[in-house]
Amino acid sequence: MAAGALLAASFAVMVAGALVFTNAVEWLGVRLGLGHGAVGSVLAAVATAMPESLIPVVAIIEGRQGDEIAIGAIIGAPFLLATLAMAVSCAAALVYRTRRESTRLQPDRRATARDLLVVVCALSLAIAAGVAGVPVLRFAGAVVLATGYALVTWKTITQARQEGAGAEPASLYFDTSKDDPPTMFQVLAQTLASLGLLLGAAQLFVSSVEHAAHGLGADELMLALIIAPLATELPEKLNSVVWVRQGKDTLAVGNITGAMVFQTMPLMAFGMVFTGWRLTAPALLAMLTALSGAALSLIIVRRQGSWPVPLIYCWAGLYIGGIALIIATA
Repeated sequence: MAAGALLAASFAVMVAGALVFTNAVEWLGVRLGLGHGAVGSVLAAVATAMPESLIPVVAIIEGRQGDEIAIGAIIGAPFLLATLAMAVSCAAALVYRTRRESTRLQPDRRATARDLLVVVCALSLAIAAGVAGVPVLRFAGAVVLATGYALVTWKTITQARQEGAGAEPASLYFDTSKDDPPTMFQVLAQTLASLGLLLGAAQLFVSSVEHAAHGLGADELMLALIIAPLATELPEKLNSVVWVRQGKDTLAVGNITGAMVFQTMPLMAFGMVFTGWRLTAPALLAMLTALSGAALSLIIVRRQGSWPVPLIYCWAGLYIGGIALIIATA
């Protein structure tokens, strides 16, 4: 009963934090002169990916079955984002069809395709390094991923500055005057406050889920690979749903694909350096499923420029099928 109450409370706080954060980060993009592509793919994606990203770091530092938990958490994030998170966002477009112009998700075609292509290449490299098991290849791959992330981020921000900040968002919640544009101090204060809500709620959610999982006898790899990402990636999904509802598909999708870029490049580079990066059958299946989800998204967005409703079932099927195979091979 207590665990259920904590889960409900943490989810409510997370929803509130997502609403405040999306408002703040849009104004931050305006103040920095960035377009929606950079706001979603860089600012929002990296900030809300922090809870999940800290799990492998803490696991390795504390030595709590470091490799298993760290690798599971690193792989679990793109596994969920490339499948379930995409399905949820596409489903939100269908649910809010009366508020939108289309039931399709219609993000910026070029920016989204670029993010997904990077993710596909990064996952392929990480899988090859894990299967080969050669230290030199592992360390070289980590250098390539870290350097590639710096270049991709620089290019995203450069292009976004050329595009401009786009339409002005709704009034900043922390701006009491509502007459003039908010100051940078007000924008940063609301951004940090909302991040605090998201991080605190995510930590409470993870603790509640961990307690429930251990009570059910789930092992460490399953906890890190499936349960922890489901809890800690909620901020991305909630932010994206809010933006889909507002018809801001580039922000919504960029928030997910940007997080995927972050999780598959610098975070996997960290794992390849500080763990043995030995991919067990469940971990390899999760990576292959993530690769399939990202590749499917890339092919459709390059061909059509948007994602139709039927893709919901493809992404959801990949996620459910992937979990079934992971549990069967664990």
